[in-house]
Amino acid sequence: MSTNWLRQNFFFSLGCLLIATTACSEVKSTSPATIAANPSPSKIAVSNTTQLRVAKYKGGWDLSLKLAGLDNFSYKTQFTEFTGGNLMVQSINAGAIDLASASEIPPIFAIESKASVKIIATLKGPTVGQVVLVPKDSTAKTIADLKGKKVGYVKATTAHYFLIKMLEKVGLTMKDINAIPLSIPDGLSAFRKGELDAWATYGYSIPQAQKEGARVLESAKDILSGNFVIIASPNAIADPQKKVDIADFLCRLQKSQTWRESNLKQWSKNYATTIDVDEDIVYQDAKQGQQQRRQELLPVSDAAIASQQKVADTFFQAGVIPTKVDVKQLWDSSFNEDIAKCQ
Repeated sequence: MSTNWLRQNFFFSLGCLLIATTACSEVKSTSPATIAANPSPSKIAVSNTTQLRVAKYKGGWDLSLKLAGLDNFSYKTQFTEFTGGNLMVQSINAGAIDLASASEIPPIFAIESKASVKIIATLKGPTVGQVVLVPKDSTAKTIADLKGKKVGYVKATTAHYFLIKMLEKVGLTMKDINAIPLSIPDGLSAFRKGELDAWATYGYSIPQAQKEGARVLESAKDILSGNFVIIASPNAIADPQKKVDIADFLCRLQKSQTWRESNLKQWSKNYATTIDVDEDIVYQDAKQGQQQRRQELLPVSDAAIASQQKVADTFFQAGVIPTKVDVKQLWDSSFNEDIAKCQ
């Protein structure tokens, strides 16, 4: 990925934020979720008047917190919907968002584009829903069989990373295939039309394609760490009241994860309705993920930093980023104690 590509995407997303128009489809602002739970008059004078601006995915944190009964914030919370972690990183850098989440990868590109973000925690989860698919009539048996073939992937995501690692295992690189960067919707469309020989993808696109005969050529479950990082604005961290609010929000997230693990069927039903995907697909995917690893929120650790550094080094060696980067500068452990004592 070129620095020029990063800059173009940054300024496009920043433009979306500044002009606040629905023409920029990647970012969707929702109405402020200012959930004050009708405070009594005696509490109004001492109520917290700060606003925590939180980025979320469709059916993400706001839904989980609501289902778990943990959305009774003592501070105003505005949720804004995004379709990707890269856009969330860019919005934090632009001063439009205080808190967000992403895979390990978008913050790596934030270093390259000199964006100002900090990683304050890790959401550890399953990695089963990340694979390379081939059409039902494909003769490919291994990743090595993809040499010279048209392979779709999602650029600057876990799919990009695990495709590089899979090719590396069989002595190939991205240059040995006809690599085609595509969004998930475009990738699914191209795959269905027979325009791809293989597709590195993740999420509910997998069971949707499998219903039409696609098969898994290789899974990335043993390649990926499962780390999904929580990122924050350095300015928000430096604000004493917002830092308290972020610590409270992290604790609520941790509790909502615990609730989800014990109420998978109820969560799946509501999530499926929100994202307009068949409930059984969502539930089966969630059950499969739970069997591999339960989701949990974890403090900053040397292991998490080392995991992200491995990803960054892989992208550098593959020529995706032009310079070797030290990811340690991204991490802020000042919330570790708050996470540890959350009950």
